[in-house]
Order: sequence, then structure tokens, then C-alpha cells
Amino acid sequence: METPIFAVRTTIGQEKNTAEMMDSRIQSKNLPIKAILVPQDIRGYIFVEADGKSAVERAKAGIKHAKGLIERKVPLKEIEDLLEPKPTVSGMEKGDTVELTGGPFKGEKGRIIRIEDNKEEATVELFEATVPIPVTVRGDRVRVVERKREEEK
Repeated sequence: METPIFAVRTTIGQEKNTAEMMDSRIQSKNLPIKAILVPQDIRGYIFVEADGKSAVERAKAGIKHAKGLIERKVPLKEIEDLLEPKPTVSGMEKGDTVELTGGPFKGEKGRIIRIEDNKEEATVELFEATVPIPVTVRGDRVRVVERKREEEK
């Protein structure tokens, strides 16, 4: 028999902090909670695997960003795809216009000239550079601004 999973509503952007505060309470009070999942794809919710609803209620009680507990149990089938992290470069294509969101070139725009799925990296040629310099960055440091146009394919 699988352990029930409960969804806890949180303040958007505070999912990780809420989970950490709940975890410290779980440790100190020795509550029967097996796992806490903070999916990066779903904002405003964390999932808690526990023996019962009362344990989750006690773990979240008084925590500022824990807003509520969803009444129904969440079937594992519904959150299975959240358990496997997606590659950060998925959905990006060669030729897409992107903006760098981190690192020394933060805010610069460029075009993807190569994607390495296995390393989760994209090589970007910056628009503003006088000499076109290819810069290789991690996929999570790039945001797609404009997709490659259909007629260019």
C-alpha cells in the first residue's frame, strides 16, 4: 500500500523556504512524514508524503508561507512526471533569440548557434558584440525571447 500524498498551498516563490521550515519542524517533533517534494514546474504548492493528514497539519501549523492543505489526497500518477527533472535546454532550438539571465553577460541578447543536450548547455552568439563571440552558458541561464521563425526552417 502506498503512503498518501498531500498538497500544501504556499506563497508563490516561497515553496523551498516553506519546505525547509516544515522539515525542521518534522525533525524536531519526530512527525511521521516520509518526504517533501518541491517541484520547479508548479508554483505555489509543495507535496508531502505522510501517514496521515494530521501529521501534515502539525508540520505546517504556524509556518507563515504555508497557506493551506488541499482536502483530497494526490495520486502518485498525477505527480510522477514532476519527480524527474527536465533538461534545462528542452524547448530551445538552434536559431532561437534568447536573453541571458545570469553571469557576466546578464541582460544581453543573442541567437542560439548550438545546443548540447547531454551537458544542458547552449552556445549563444551575442548581438551587441562588435566581433561575434560564441558564449557557452548553462541552459538555466538563458530565457527564450523569440522562437525561430517558420519560414527560416
